[in-house]
Amino acid sequence: MRKLHQVAAACAIGAIMLSGNVLAQATATPSGAAAPKKEVTGKDLAFDRRKGNCLACHAMPTLPDAESPGQYGPPLIAMSARFPDKARMRAQIWDATTFNSASSMIPFGKHGVLTEAEIDKVADFVYGL
Repeated sequence: MRKLHQVAAACAIGAIMLSGNVLAQATATPSGAAAPKKEVTGKDLAFDRRKGNCLACHAMPTLPDAESPGQYGPPLIAMSARFPDKARMRAQIWDATTFNSASSMIPFGKHGVLTEAEIDKVADFVYGL
């Protein structure tokens, strides 16, 4: 009889845990729809180590959350003064070797690291620094 009681208790606990999991899933995603994705910003791309990864080489002194910046490239500050023509700065991100054949900056567009839309977002973000 004691064994039967233990099996019944284990089944009851399992059923409670299973129903709690189902309830949590149902409340997390109403009507089974996936949660909407957050729009990726230029800052997100610039900080993403798999995409822009600007912080690997550049410091961004005006941003307190730009932690552990690299010191290889010039700091990204006063970019609108350095590049009065935003299209020229975008072209620099697309392929820096066009303007300086000895540049060590990755040609993000030419090599397909970033899409056209992503380069536009990063250029808008960097231009505002």
